[in-house]
Amino acid sequence: MEKRGNFSNSVGFILAAAGSAVGLGNIWRFPYLAAKDGGGLFLLIYVILVATFGYTLLVTEISIGRKTKQSQLTAYSNLNKFFGWLGGVSIIVPFLILPYYCVIGGWVLKYFFAFLTGQGEMAAGNNYFNDFLSNPLSSIVFTLIFLLATILIVYLGVKSGIERMSKILMPILVIMVIAIAVFSVSLKGTDPNGNFRTGLDGLRVYLIPDLSKLTIKSLATTIIDATTQLFYSISVAMGIMIAYGSYVSDDTNLMKSVNRIEIFDSAIAVLAGIMIIPAVLVFMGEEGMKASGPGLMFIAIPKVFQKIEGFGSIVGAMFFFMVFMAALSSSVSILEAIVSGLIDKYKIERKKAVIGEGLIASLIAIVVCLGYNLLYLEIPFPNGSKGQILDLLDFASNSIFMPIVAIGTCILIGWVLKPKVVIDEATKNGEKFSRKNLYIVMIKFVAPILLILLLLVSLGIIEL
Repeated sequence: MEKRGNFSNSVGFILAAAGSAVGLGNIWRFPYLAAKDGGGLFLLIYVILVATFGYTLLVTEISIGRKTKQSQLTAYSNLNKFFGWLGGVSIIVPFLILPYYCVIGGWVLKYFFAFLTGQGEMAAGNNYFNDFLSNPLSSIVFTLIFLLATILIVYLGVKSGIERMSKILMPILVIMVIAIAVFSVSLKGTDPNGNFRTGLDGLRVYLIPDLSKLTIKSLATTIIDATTQLFYSISVAMGIMIAYGSYVSDDTNLMKSVNRIEIFDSAIAVLAGIMIIPAVLVFMGEEGMKASGPGLMFIAIPKVFQKIEGFGSIVGAMFFFMVFMAALSSSVSILEAIVSGLIDKYKIERKKAVIGEGLIASLIAIVVCLGYNLLYLEIPFPNGSKGQILDLLDFASNSIFMPIVAIGTCILIGWVLKPKVVIDEATKNGEKFSRKNLYIVMIKFVAPILLILLLLVSLGIIEL
């Protein structure tokens, strides 16, 4: 029988959990959503949601993991046999996310090598990204390299792999994020319309909410975007935090750890916006910033680096290496959520579980890569949007399965077992539950209502 892993101390847990939270969701997804939804307003709503909605789900999942000492596949049934189905649904989420996450990780690797080898000018070309996606061999090779790195770390186990990686990568990541953010704010330049701008102008757009064009529809859209971003940012509703919680010792101060993860994640997300939005605004203007969308990091940002005289390639290589580290830490946690579930449920050895899931993820990731060339499709979604195979996996996991898991968790803890179960677990060593009343209201009423609305919008039942 496979012996369960564990973190050596609370620092290892905090860095591993923060590493999971700080990934492409923060550095790739957060800035383009902030740019789309008006910068400051999106940021304000996101911070409020992190301190309320996000906190509730985070403390709940980590407490479930530590209380049961099980991953998601068996933890829910351990708490209540009628909610065992939640474990099955929740493991679908990382199973769907891992392949396409590694595809995007492969994109990051491609750009890192481009800038590292002096091809930054080519990477900034209008067709570079699309040409890369249309080349199946190139995109598959970089994807598999990224996936192989993920497999190797999880293969080594909790202490030797995940914890050791987090203790090395997270401090480096923080230093690089801060350095690039400071550099971005210091930039000066002229946008395509001839307007002279500074990084401080971009910082104001990013931090100060603009309510002049606010409508009920735009506010609702921003709230929905910020809520879906929250799932990505703090790694909830996908079994990761339950698995990581199960590796935490009983004498760890859970409340302090959750607060630190929350602060760490939010700080990196905010800094990611400071890294990207001021730089894009300086050289591309507001129109360029809003038009970039999901391609902001792979299309707009390389153009920005090329306009930095003298050392644009160096900054570009540093930036994409930093994004690679963030992406790797998250992909490791996604794979670990699947592997820990297989170990607990089916008593499979870690090495066999990692290799087996790695092979399955590789096959699906190859199909995702082919979705941009040989298997190109325009797939319609219930909410009216369209996308390729990657977008389909993202929509199914983030907009359907994750809300279902979170709603089920709220019902289980808020109404069946009662919030006291989590509160008692989180304060078993005499810790203070500082947001106790907020937690009870959120888990019983606010969170499930918000999640149901999110699910209804995703299914196209409610239109914005």
